[in-house]
Amino acid sequence: MTKPASYAAIDLGAASGRVVVGHVDEHRVALEEVHRFPNVAVTTPDGVLWDVLSLWRGVLDGLAKVDPDRELRGVGVDGWGVDYGLLDGEGRLLANPHSYRDPRTRDLVEQALGVIPADELYRLTGVQPQPINTLYQLLAERGLARLEAAGTLLFIPDLIAYWLTGEPMVEATVASTSQLYDTGTGDWAWPVIERFRLPGHIFTPVVEPGAARGALLTQVAEATGVPARVGVTAVASHDTASAVAAVPAENDGFAYVSSGTWSLVGVETAGPVRTQAARAAGLTNELGVAGTNRLLKNTTGLWLLQECRRVWSQQGDHRDYGELAAAAAAAPAFGPLVDPDDESFAGPADMPSSIRSFCARTGQRPPGDHGAMVRCILESLACACRLVLDQIEAVADRKIEVVHVVGGGARNRLLCQLTADAAGRPVLAGPVEATSLGNILVQAFGSDTSLTELRELVRRSIGPRRYAPREPEAWSDALDRFERILQ
Repeated sequence: MTKPASYAAIDLGAASGRVVVGHVDEHRVALEEVHRFPNVAVTTPDGVLWDVLSLWRGVLDGLAKVDPDRELRGVGVDGWGVDYGLLDGEGRLLANPHSYRDPRTRDLVEQALGVIPADELYRLTGVQPQPINTLYQLLAERGLARLEAAGTLLFIPDLIAYWLTGEPMVEATVASTSQLYDTGTGDWAWPVIERFRLPGHIFTPVVEPGAARGALLTQVAEATGVPARVGVTAVASHDTASAVAAVPAENDGFAYVSSGTWSLVGVETAGPVRTQAARAAGLTNELGVAGTNRLLKNTTGLWLLQECRRVWSQQGDHRDYGELAAAAAAAPAFGPLVDPDDESFAGPADMPSSIRSFCARTGQRPPGDHGAMVRCILESLACACRLVLDQIEAVADRKIEVVHVVGGGARNRLLCQLTADAAGRPVLAGPVEATSLGNILVQAFGSDTSLTELRELVRRSIGPRRYAPREPEAWSDALDRFERILQ
């Protein structure tokens, strides 16, 4: 039997990073997590920053833990979108990157739309104006010495790949999150860059998923024990694009929910959808693997639960997510609901107090114990998902028959069942490590292999868990209540 080929996926999330080794043959792919490390944004007098050196240390430690007998054939890096590092003319990082949760961009969207109206900006980029976008982060840096000294902009996964190889490249799927990229032309949205007077020289040529980034630097090989001959591939560097590549769908009648800190709900389309209806529905366009477009809505996900757990842990309650989900399952159904995207939930804060305040000001009795609080969060996320699915069906003129939940939220059985209930459609949950799978499969097969073949391999390897919808009348009432609190 042929020995499976092995590839390392460096997967960087907004809450943690991991190094996963995938073993691939023509029949299946198996994953082995070799290292996991925290990723925590740090609040400083200069703003909310990512400790990117700690991330780099985690990457090196993870690669050093790869079994040398595995004979790695490649490495790929994916991560969250919009955030970036600026390099000087010598290729040195000028400062720790800001987090998208930094409040510096809070008032810049309205100012920017005074320069380029929302409908025109949407036609140029296909991306919704959100304060987290790279566009507004760069507008916040205009006039600062760091931007004036910058020679190159690299998104977070591109920055880590640069430190691995010494080759500065930007990959297309992560560039498409910025609101500075034209997914139709496959190039930077130069009219946007010019009209906002951003320095054009910092935007490097963009490569597609599957492109070679280069071999490991000698010092990286020495620090990790991974041979310098091992190449780094530009996978779908945006973590959601990698995750969607690994959705085990059997046909086109599916929607996906990439469930983690954020909840990204969408479908694949042949090209960008930049209609007035899509803009009004809050839908955005980002690139996927094999020339696909992802029409999606980026909504707040398990961030609310993560922040609640952080606060409760500080207060001495150290229950893990499984225990909190069990408490939520035992709590009464159809209690208070919140808008996950309400601005009061955007930044690190006392999330339980913020949720109680939202309930009070919307005329609802706040949740009592921790189980009721978690139930409130999960039912709200399920309702929000249903509304997005309905919007996408209308805009894309497509019937969504099944919902695939991938990512960390796929292991939360209560959330998956509630999503099926609210959506009125079956949910297929898994794989949990879809992002690492997509990363590894692009390395193994390149971008020329059809998504149909990749997804068949995922189905053979990791069968999803099915959840059938229940209680349609009760959920219809809950959805009506949810829509009223959004008004």
